[in-house]
Amino acid sequence: MKILYFAWLRSKTGIGAEEIELGDGVTDVASLVDHLRARSPGHQAAFADLTAVRVAVNQDYVEWDHRVAARDEVAFFPPVTGG
Repeated sequence: MKILYFAWLRSKTGIGAEEIELGDGVTDVASLVDHLRARSPGHQAAFADLTAVRVAVNQDYVEWDHRVAARDEVAFFPPVTGG
């Protein structure tokens, strides 16, 4: 699975992208986030407040209960505002 981090999530994790193997029990975005939190203190900090994080799977905005698969691309980013 390819994981992308944007803006301050990139700063906290220290990386812009990574390839990971899905861990046991990772079936949706929420369980993926739990899996990522265990990777490093930076990942833990990046996902400390999920109200400030949005997610897209294969370039479509999704909710935390969206199912994920090994070949997906998952992007995490702060809420986008326009004006």
